[in-house]
This record gives sequence, C-alpha cells and structure tokens, in this order.
Amino acid sequence: MIIENSLPILLSRLDFAFITSMHILWTPVTIGMSWLLFFLEVAWLRSGNEKWYRLQRFFEKLFIVNFGAGVATGVTMEMAFGILYGPFSQAVGPFFGNILGFETITAFMYEAGFIGLMIFGWGKIGKGMHLFSTFNVALSSSLSAMWILVANGWMQSPRGIVLKDGLFQVTNWWNAIFNPNFDIGFPHMWIATIELSLFFFAAVSAWFILKNRHVDLFTTLLKPTLLALIVITPLQIFIGDELGREVAVDQPTSLAAMEGHYHTYLPNGQVNSGWHVIAIPNSKNDGNVFSITIPYVLSLLETHTLNGKVAGMDQFAANDRPDVWVPFYAFRIMVSIGFFLFLMALWGNWLRLRGQLSADNLRRHPTFLRLMVFSGFLPYLAVWTGWWTREIGRQPWVVYGLMRTWQGVSHMGVAAESIWFIGYICFEFMVWGGAWYFFSRIVKKGPDLSSPVIGSEANPSAGGGLAQASFAKPSLDKSR
Repeated sequence: MIIENSLPILLSRLDFAFITSMHILWTPVTIGMSWLLFFLEVAWLRSGNEKWYRLQRFFEKLFIVNFGAGVATGVTMEMAFGILYGPFSQAVGPFFGNILGFETITAFMYEAGFIGLMIFGWGKIGKGMHLFSTFNVALSSSLSAMWILVANGWMQSPRGIVLKDGLFQVTNWWNAIFNPNFDIGFPHMWIATIELSLFFFAAVSAWFILKNRHVDLFTTLLKPTLLALIVITPLQIFIGDELGREVAVDQPTSLAAMEGHYHTYLPNGQVNSGWHVIAIPNSKNDGNVFSITIPYVLSLLETHTLNGKVAGMDQFAANDRPDVWVPFYAFRIMVSIGFFLFLMALWGNWLRLRGQLSADNLRRHPTFLRLMVFSGFLPYLAVWTGWWTREIGRQPWVVYGLMRTWQGVSHMGVAAESIWFIGYICFEFMVWGGAWYFFSRIVKKGPDLSSPVIGSEANPSAGGGLAQASFAKPSLDKSR
C-alpha cells in the first residue's frame, strides 16, 4: 500500500484526471451538436423557412469553436498516455493500438474528409451534398465516441484477452470490443451528448429571449428542443439505471463505493438493503461514521427486489477497495442533475401544451427562462461527475482486476510530475479561456440576419447547385 499511495502516483492520477476533465468539456457537445446541426439543416431544406437556416449557421459557429478546443485538448490527452502512463500504454498496446487505430481511420480521417465541406462548402457545393457532409460529420464523431467507450469499457470489464509476458494479448476480438460495460456504457454516454447539446440549445435560446433579442427566432428553436428533451431525459435515467446494474455484476467494488455500502449483512444476519442518502465514511474505509439511510431502496435499485443481496465493501480485501468520498457524492450529484433536467423538460412541455411558448407569453415566465439558462451548465457537471464516478470507482485498478494503477504509472519523480502538471494546467486553461472568449463574441453578436440565404432569389449564384467557376484571363504588361 505504501507504493500505491505515494506522492508521484497521486500526482499522476491528479494530472491525468485534470486533463480528461478538461477534454470532456468539449467532446460531448461536438458529438451531440453535430446531430442537431444536421436536423436544423433538414428542417430548412424541407420547409424552406429561413429561420432554420439562420439558426444552423449561428450554432455552426459555436460548434467550430468547440470542435477546435476539443482537438487541442485531445492532443494533450494522447501525450499524457505516453508521458504519465507509459507502462500501461505499453501493456495494453496490442488492444489499445488497434482500437485507437480504428478510431483514427473510421472517425478522425472520416470526419476530416467532410468537416471542411460542412464549414466552407456553403454556396460552393449543392445543398444535398452539404447536408450529406453534415450527416457524415455527425456520424464520424459518434464513431469516435464509440471507439473511446470500447477502450474505456474494456478497462472496466476486460474480456477477450490474456496477460502474457507483460502484454494484454487479444484472444477474442468480439468479446474484447463488445465487453459488458461498453454494451450499456456507450448508449449512456451517447445519449448524454444529445441531452447536453439540447440543453445547450435551450439555454442559449432562453438567454436571447430574456434579453429580448431575436425572440421570434429562438422561440421557434425552443419548441422542438423541449419536445426532444421530454424523450431524452427519462431515457437517460433508464439507461443509467441499467448501467448501474451492470456495474453491480462486473465491478461490485465500484458499486459499493458509489453507494457507501460497507456491510453486506446487518448485525442480525439479514441482508443490508438500505440506501444511503448521505454518508460520512470513516478513516479506515470500513464503515460510515454517519449516514441517513432508507431501507430496501438499495436492493430495489440494484436487484429490483426488496431484500436482494448487494455485495458490500466487506466482501473484498482492504487494498482492493476504492475511496468512497468522490464516487459516493459525484454519483449523487449526477443523479440529482438527471432528475432536475427531467423536471425542466416536463415544465417546458407543460408550458408548450398550455400555449405559453409564444414570444409574448414566454416573457411572463422569467423564472422558467432563468432556470433554463442555468440548466445549460448542469449537463456539463453531470458528465464530469459521471466520469469521475466511473474512473475513481475502478481504483485501485487501471484495468479492473488485472493491472493496478501503480503498475501502469510512469516512473517519474515529484519534480517532473509537478512540471508536467503545471504545464498542462496552463495549456488547458489557455484553451478554455480562448474558447469562452470566442463563444461570448459569437453570442453577443447573435445570428446574422443580414446576409442572403444560400440558394435564395437574392443570392441565386450560391444556391442549390455547384458554384460557377471563374478564371482570370492572363494579360500582357506592354510597359515591360
């Protein structure tokens, strides 16, 4: 335990946690917003209503800034694997090397082929081709998320491999890729990207309505956004429950940490079915000093029975138990946000059914609009806390049950660790500050309502076909 709790190991974990936490600010929005941009473009092409075109072009600018920040922070994360977790990167190379290679081919290179057309192709390619490009940007970004969740899900529930000569050698690619955690973890994360992006749209719309700017335009966007949220928010809660049940089977120590569940049985021999609303673990990590507990709820959540057995920390060796504080409270924050967002979706759709989502009526509901702006930040916190629960709950394993974290960390001293940590902090905050600077400028300026719509009668040359090529005629300078 001394080597596992040493300062260099702690610094490596904190450094990588900071890098991934900053990177995950950008990638979910890139994935979710790319699909929403596609549907905005479909709405414009099908209806001919220029409002959808104006909205698509406005949010596309925000997408571009977010995409750039995601690429920049993603590069540092790739560096961090080799610098901070060299032995781990070498050991998982036979599996990770192929998975990340698949991501490069089927996602990065695929996306690179279409994102330029999506951003710069307006008026230069046909409308159908532009829509096709937007669709492929959305599909490729989702494929990137899929491969990342394959790799991370395998770390949570490793399958299809054998550890030989210090390397994880693949024996069954199907089992390794479609591991139990990926099967439900990927849908949970993908739906989170859609939910986050929908609330991003709703929050921006509510802000403009509160400021009495482009009210009619953003009211038009708010209505279908709220309708989509009434489907997405409960679906995410359901999938999250299914993921929790999978974790109970394949990673019981993580579930025990998430629930602060130390004792499988009560002193009287009965199954401990209580769910802790609040708990304070003791310093030995073998019990709670204080807790507020509701009986039967834990068994209902995990086994769907009143007295189903859920393994507690006492079923595992002390050095195999994760710390409880972060998973326990991060998990509760994530779940609380999920239900709050569901209630916001219900409120918005209740207003919609009562005919209160018109530009005039929405001004009578400033509390709803302010809470909707606030709700735009909550999914970010939910993604953060969900990821922290997932990663810290797996400890002390970097590959669950097979490779401990201290075995995968690079052997660096405190000084070297500190230098990298400070360097990454400076870079990540520089990216974060730059992104929010451009975000604020785009939002402050608002949608461009002055330029003609591509393909409109006012701008037919940039319309639904290919732009006409023009070539300058060479001229002879007779003065020479």
